[in-house]
Amino acid sequence: MPLHPDLVECWVFRVRAASLELLLVHRAPGRIFAGLWQPVTGGIEDGERVPLAALREVAEETGFEGDDIEAFYDLDQIAAFYDEDANALLESAIFAVRVRPEAELRLSHEHDDGRWVDATTALGLVVWPAYAESVARIRNRLLDPETARWFAVDRTSGRRLARWGGPEAAPPRVESAPRMSEEEP
Repeated sequence: MPLHPDLVECWVFRVRAASLELLLVHRAPGRIFAGLWQPVTGGIEDGERVPLAALREVAEETGFEGDDIEAFYDLDQIAAFYDEDANALLESAIFAVRVRPEAELRLSHEHDDGRWVDATTALGLVVWPAYAESVARIRNRLLDPETARWFAVDRTSGRRLARWGGPEAAPPRVESAPRMSEEEP
């Protein structure tokens, strides 16, 4: 029986001056987990394709959409966690969006701050253990166009671009940052 995630997470990142920067958003007062630094997160609407839910949440929470986005990726990662309100395990499918370095952040009411930070700073601000794996996948897989193409997802259909192979499946080439070692988070 297919498993359907309850939520999506989407890491927004950019490359400026050959350096990786990750966007963290800060949950606003009055919301669940107020004060938490995190990637974009949100629910999946009825009938919505999971990858497209991630893009919708990015647009709603950051204003990034259309030409702001250089590439969209499925990180091949699921995070399971216990939710006390539902008294159940919930699962979140995890994605990443690479935005143009000059794209303008427009935060929604759900967040009271947003910061572009390097990977080390990001890992110092976030609390959930699965976040370290997400950052590692971005650093070690998505900054290299040759490996990134295997994670690329079409922004219209939500389907993998490289699923059927061939060079036409590769996302547009963008300037890559230096590749990080496997040991670094």
